[in-house]
Amino acid sequence: MTQVAIDHPALTKTWADSAYRTTVIEHAAGLGIDVEVVRRDPATRGFTPLPRRWVAERTLGWLMLHRRLVRDYEALPARSEAMIHVAMIDLMSRRLTGESTPTWRGT
Repeated sequence: MTQVAIDHPALTKTWADSAYRTTVIEHAAGLGIDVEVVRRDPATRGFTPLPRRWVAERTLGWLMLHRRLVRDYEALPARSEAMIHVAMIDLMSRRLTGESTPTWRGT
């Protein structure tokens, strides 16, 4: 959290899984970052998307459509970052042109 606060001074709120303990929350509060723990409703049965967590899961799903990002093939972090940019450019261009996303199902 300290490194995140240094790298991104405008960050004021984060969401965390219920596995994070109070020490992480207290440390972040000392840095001026509000950590909201996203918990599952114990009365709910079956699958339910958790608030804010689905954003990360959805983004990872988009990235996994690009085969090169499925495994860690890149030797340098800068190359991985570049491939993530390519994946997001592809996603945005598909949204702008109205093309459908290719799928591996049915092949």
